[in-house]
Amino acid sequence: MNKPLALLVAFTFFMENLDANIIATALPAMATQFGVHAIDLNIGMSAYLLAVAIFIPLGGWLADRFGAKIIFVSAIAVFTFASILCAMSENLTVFVIARILQGVGGAMMVPVGRLVVVRHTPKKELVQAMAYVTWPGLIAPVLGPPLGGFLVTHFSWQWIFLINVPLGILGVLAALRLVSNEKQADIGKFDFIGFILLASACGSFMYAMDIQNLILSLVGLGLLWLAVYYMRRQTNPLLKFDAFKEQTFSVSVLGGSVFRMTMSAVPFLLPLMFQLAFGLSAWNAGLLILAVFVGNVAMKPFTTPLMRRFGFRQVLLVNGILGTLSIASCALFSPQLPLWSMIFLMFVSGLTRSLQFTCYTSMGFADIKPQDRRYASTMTSLFFPISFGLGVAVSACLLKMVGQVQQHNVVTLQDFQITFLIIAGISLFALIDAVRLKPNAGHASLQR
Repeated sequence: MNKPLALLVAFTFFMENLDANIIATALPAMATQFGVHAIDLNIGMSAYLLAVAIFIPLGGWLADRFGAKIIFVSAIAVFTFASILCAMSENLTVFVIARILQGVGGAMMVPVGRLVVVRHTPKKELVQAMAYVTWPGLIAPVLGPPLGGFLVTHFSWQWIFLINVPLGILGVLAALRLVSNEKQADIGKFDFIGFILLASACGSFMYAMDIQNLILSLVGLGLLWLAVYYMRRQTNPLLKFDAFKEQTFSVSVLGGSVFRMTMSAVPFLLPLMFQLAFGLSAWNAGLLILAVFVGNVAMKPFTTPLMRRFGFRQVLLVNGILGTLSIASCALFSPQLPLWSMIFLMFVSGLTRSLQFTCYTSMGFADIKPQDRRYASTMTSLFFPISFGLGVAVSACLLKMVGQVQQHNVVTLQDFQITFLIIAGISLFALIDAVRLKPNAGHASLQR
């Protein structure tokens, strides 16, 4: 295994994940400078995640067409340049455009890097190589909120983006040295029509959630139907949907997306609640959120034994109920509630979140046929950031709607509490998919 190359890709994975999580604690400070409500800045998070999702298929094709080295280095450079633009933004519009550009760089940076590692790693060392690539990215959500809070409290919010500059320069220099510019001779044409339809559908629906526009959301759903209809009739489409014939993959993508959407609302809403309703500093809010991500990491050693002992279906159902209760428990949070109890409940939320994520991910490829793996991998990569982005957009939309119903000029603690209860209710829909799983679904993949 080429360890320097694997560590370089892990480094870029860390950068991408850190940027997706570090912004949460900085939203109130950024909102003050931009002259908007903190909730309105959710579009900066969801636009980034949406751009990552949309441009993932393009990154792999460009790497095959022009060479992995050129695209990988360019992606890191775009990500770094966009980080500078984010720090220089003086209004929300410029910031959102910079975040979209940053998402484009992130979308091509990690998948292309992962592809390079796979091509240069013997099959027997592939699991170890993927561990090298993945683990630093899992640390980023743990460091993101407290690091963001520290930078905002003691410096300024611009530094949460400026720290990417030296990291990006190091990444470019290392990539120029370590990555070879391999191309694929037999690459086909890129499905640009499918790409445009899918991008338009996702963008319309996400923006509709942000501005609470029913008509635009219906347009987005209509474009999505049109994109699927078009791609199902193409010889070399952007996506193929044969993998959905396997129940385990279908549940992993559809039910898993609902669960990921609701669970991603927690680390978005909690920092806002702690700052806007509790009056805590960004630094203290970030430290509290750390409990969720410590729970994420603490569960990792136990996920595989639990799945092998009880099977996918039972874990998804039981842990899914616990996850729903953990979301609902956030409605109990108040300045009067003992600090240790809030930390404990957030830690439990992190435990259930980690187990459910891993279970859905592991089950997704349990029954996939070899010829469907490429498209199944692409769809999984697409649905992950889209579901996270929707979680941010939907939770912000709900928070605004609750405030409007309550006729509040400013967001209150009660608004957050009601929003958490609604999101917990939505998460129950993920269990419908899990219930229809066969008791032994994906059993073969759990065998030693």
